[in-house]
Amino acid sequence: MGTRDETTFEAFVAARSDELLRTAVLLTRDRGHAEDLLQTALVKAYRRWSRIDGADPYPYVRRILVTSAASWRRLRSSQEIVALPLLDAAGPDATDDVAERERVADALATLPPRMRAVLVLRYAEDLSEADTAAALGCSVHTVRSQTVRGLARLRPLLGDAAPATLIEEC
Repeated sequence: MGTRDETTFEAFVAARSDELLRTAVLLTRDRGHAEDLLQTALVKAYRRWSRIDGADPYPYVRRILVTSAASWRRLRSSQEIVALPLLDAAGPDATDDVAERERVADALATLPPRMRAVLVLRYAEDLSEADTAAALGCSVHTVRSQTVRGLARLRPLLGDAAPATLIEEC
């Protein structure tokens, strides 16, 4: 592993912040809060930057993001989550794409936080069961059961489309 300094941190942020923001938006359902959550996670990562093990700091920073999202949800549990468009879209099908992402995000928002995090990491982030378990600090069995239960809860809300495929497209 090379030396991690301010320059490597800036390069990491430039290269990976869009992916982290996408995950934060799916976890929080609010772009403004997702940006705040990402900033919080990046500040925490920066403070530990020189001590992060491994060649790729992304899994570590993603775990900080997911943990911070759980803390944010606990603090905000009694407040209403604002519905904002998840991503900017362009082209002739932009309205349909935004509506579909909104529908999936609304369905995800009905799930308990851990179940939502499992589905976002498994399908939007395309993590394996083991990597999802590591990111959430739980067992692979928990990831499997939360995945099965979460997809079962989403099916009635999302109709004929496969929930996992819809989450991947968000």
